[in-house]
Amino acid sequence: MQTPELLPIEKEETFHFACHGKVPCFNLCCRDLNQALTPFDVLCLKNYLKVSSREFIQTYAVMYTGPSTGLPVVSLRFGNDQEKRCPFVTSGGCSVYAARPSSCRIYPLARALRRDRSDGRISEHFAVFREPHCRGFEQPGNQTVRQWVADQHLEIHLAMNDALMELIALKNQIRPGPLSEEHEQWVRMALYDIETLREKAHAGELPGMDAGNPSQLPPMEDDRLWLQWGLKWISRLLFGDR
Repeated sequence: MQTPELLPIEKEETFHFACHGKVPCFNLCCRDLNQALTPFDVLCLKNYLKVSSREFIQTYAVMYTGPSTGLPVVSLRFGNDQEKRCPFVTSGGCSVYAARPSSCRIYPLARALRRDRSDGRISEHFAVFREPHCRGFEQPGNQTVRQWVADQHLEIHLAMNDALMELIALKNQIRPGPLSEEHEQWVRMALYDIETLREKAHAGELPGMDAGNPSQLPPMEDDRLWLQWGLKWISRLLFGDR
């Protein structure tokens, strides 16, 4: 079995790749994966499917506590058949394409952030993840990394996911290991249950926030702003002003 290649690439460099129904391996990559979903992935998918956060996770995903971070992890639940297919893949492709997870959008690219120890600046780095079985690299299609990120509407996904990574970094630095049962429940709600977060915030039932001050809360209907608010709230609850 050939090993995939990870080829570093600059943002203005071009790469050849395309994925569509005429590619011989179309849909084959949508099976037998361990695909983690970020909080923003869950938000986009549950809104597209018009279900609540809890309904989405109960139906399409599994949640567990990450052994290294002590934070909740949500993974997409693949089929129990021999192929272990993604629950959203069809013969015609992805049935939730407009709301597909960020890991699907960015493929075949990989992205990493690095913080400079001397000045704290964060730099962004990309690579092409070239798997031998993927025939998309044989297709006509030439674009820069910047164009791919724009075409896949990745900007907001990356920004929201980076906020999550900041939370994980703080957790590893300041509070390594498992959380208390109470804090773990609050984190699960803040990241993966927008509806309950919104309800409890308006009722003044969240620790560490002023009760009865709805003017500081996001608009009721804006889930993205609520997720951002939830990330900030849970960060203050776990780490204080840091």
